[in-house]
Amino acid sequence: MVTMAPHRSLRLLLASAIASGIAATSLTAGHPAQADEGDKAVLTVAVSQSVDSLSPFLAQRLVSTSIHRLTYEYLTNYDVKDARPIPGLATAWKASPDKLTWTYTIRTNSTWSDGKKATAEDAAWTFNKMMTDDNAATANGSYTANFEKVTAPDPRTLVIKLKKPQATMTALDVPIVPKHIWETVGDFSKFNNDKQFPIVGNGPFIITDYRVDQYVRLKPNKTFWRGAPKFDELVLRYYKDGDAAVAALRKGEVSFVPNLTPAQAASLKSAEDIKVNDAPGRRFYALATNPGARSKDGKKFGNGHPALLDPAVRKALFLAVDRKTIVDKVFQGHAVEGEGYIPPRFASYFWKPQGAQKLAHDPARAERMLDEAGYRKNSGGKRVGKDGRPLDFRILCHATDPNDKAVGKYLQEWWGKLGIGLKVECLDNVSDPWLKGDYDLAFDGWSVNPDPDYVLSIHTCAALPATPKDTGATDNFICDKRYDELYAKQAVEYDPAKRAQLVKQLQSRLYDTGYMNVMAYPNAVEAYRTDHIRSITTMPQAAGNLWGQDGYWSWWSAQPAASGDDQDSGSSAGLLIGAGSAAALLLAAGIAFAVRRRSTADDRE
Repeated sequence: MVTMAPHRSLRLLLASAIASGIAATSLTAGHPAQADEGDKAVLTVAVSQSVDSLSPFLAQRLVSTSIHRLTYEYLTNYDVKDARPIPGLATAWKASPDKLTWTYTIRTNSTWSDGKKATAEDAAWTFNKMMTDDNAATANGSYTANFEKVTAPDPRTLVIKLKKPQATMTALDVPIVPKHIWETVGDFSKFNNDKQFPIVGNGPFIITDYRVDQYVRLKPNKTFWRGAPKFDELVLRYYKDGDAAVAALRKGEVSFVPNLTPAQAASLKSAEDIKVNDAPGRRFYALATNPGARSKDGKKFGNGHPALLDPAVRKALFLAVDRKTIVDKVFQGHAVEGEGYIPPRFASYFWKPQGAQKLAHDPARAERMLDEAGYRKNSGGKRVGKDGRPLDFRILCHATDPNDKAVGKYLQEWWGKLGIGLKVECLDNVSDPWLKGDYDLAFDGWSVNPDPDYVLSIHTCAALPATPKDTGATDNFICDKRYDELYAKQAVEYDPAKRAQLVKQLQSRLYDTGYMNVMAYPNAVEAYRTDHIRSITTMPQAAGNLWGQDGYWSWWSAQPAASGDDQDSGSSAGLLIGAGSAAALLLAAGIAFAVRRRSTADDRE
């Protein structure tokens, strides 16, 4: 979903209730979350996005999926150097000759934080639950939609039988949960996993406490098979205002701040004990158009402006958008002009329009297109449709994102010259009107995974909600037959080069429909205190990001500044599995390789 996600009891173990000395009151308003509270090294990360759910079956926002990467193992992980699949809960995998049966070997040294062994049965239960309960498939159902049968013949063996080949079998971005805990849950659509702590997991961290729009607290999992994190506690602390987060970083109240504005980054570059990281990002920043909200049962809902159902209107709007100005003036060079749906960081899938297909900045052409389509200006200079209704649109804007507000002002100016009105509606919560289809346009954005299947799937007809009252996995209600045909083809194509071409065709089709206008690929601009963090791993290791990684490398690898470990202090120090050791591990395992998700800056996955 867009910059939002579905907002959705379980007997979780209360165990030693905040056993590691974590007091629920230690992060109340006004309490400085410093790098070292007494003898405890605390890593505090400022976040600007609300958690949509702590249930892995519902969560779609980047902050939530990042937390789940820290607390649950996936079958596979991504190599920190080049994002190739590497072992996670599975140590090895192989496909049958017809590619319809995949067998995963589950590691023997992964333990749930309540002491029970993690087994293939946990993975089989997770996938089967998603296959049989639509509510459990809310966040990641696209991964299991093609599964025919999932079994665990023994604790170390997971077998997945497919209806047809599936190209994502080494990139199933699904958190595996403990069966013995989750099988007691009733309604998966309402269970947010946020009432009892600590939460049982098997990742490098354990969630110990959570307060809505305040913080999430995590402690190291001392039994994590790859080794425990070095900080004594990780805190994700919510800041609605970005300047307040930067001020907290300057004062040492937080250790790390992501999603910096250009002005904030510039002001921090000369600050003592603060390092700014500016790297190519994995996100796109776009305008999404309401194509007419509808559900799978054929019901239409919402109040989107009908003129936006006309391709001529959508394309005219996009012709009036000056991407270069957005990159230069709004992002001040900390971004690349947007073109296709997949950012250039993922080179094999990157696509851009060529020749006559490209909707370059051309206001004069936009004027002509609107005139020819019958949307002429009246005596007052307003564009009106054939029904006499003026072209006055609304755009959903995230109140916490200064980029939305800045771009909104430019759009008002550019579209105003066309005779089109625009109301910029900046809200703390854009999810509710978005899910209801009560919008015309919206600022949109997703972080793209190394395998792009997930962000492609959210524009398929299958992602629509079942009924207007339900929540689907859709981004903005797009349902296009040609797009669906291309998506189905890439999903079963195992040849990397052929699949990449199909993914590019998908982007071309999405571009031509005019429902998504990718304006920019923002850099990951972030900063951390070097007197809190001695070393930390970026992904990719060469010029990569720290927040929102495809894995848990940054926070798992982070070394406290007071650490006595003799390790290099570079940005990629402290990672136990680098290029060499990862390759050695993969060779030893005999692995064959085959070549997810939302909202503004920090809002989606």
